[in-house]
Amino acid sequence: MSIRLNINGKDTEVKAEPDTPLLWVLRGELGLLGTKYGCGMALCGACTVHVDGAPTRACVTPISTLAAKAVTTIEGLSGPVPEAVQKAWDEVDVVQCGYCQSGQVMSACALLRDTPKPTDAQIDAAMSGNICRCGTYQRVRAAIKRVGEAAG
Repeated sequence: MSIRLNINGKDTEVKAEPDTPLLWVLRGELGLLGTKYGCGMALCGACTVHVDGAPTRACVTPISTLAAKAVTTIEGLSGPVPEAVQKAWDEVDVVQCGYCQSGQVMSACALLRDTPKPTDAQIDAAMSGNICRCGTYQRVRAAIKRVGEAAG
């Protein structure tokens, strides 16, 4: 079956069953490997993408639910907030193994877009669905705070 999706601002035709998880289409059909497979049950956040700007777990999102919606992956993320997040991630040295980072960045960017100066509680709530095996949670929070402080 052929389904039309909007991925990173481009209309894309994919051949897959309607119940195919978005993650498999992104990685297997489109070669967008930045979105990671972690648990397959929407528990770890490694597969986080934006659907119409909202953080969404691609591993459990059937492509049939995405008609007329915009999907943004880590490869398509751009603009002042993502640039500030990337800079803060580098300055705070957030990354260790890096596996969870695309999901962490996607969640952080959505938070900062909607809440430019988040509190610790808001950061914790927004990032709670993202698991980091290396335990860099304090650095993730520090990087997000840094972006918020730089926002003025």
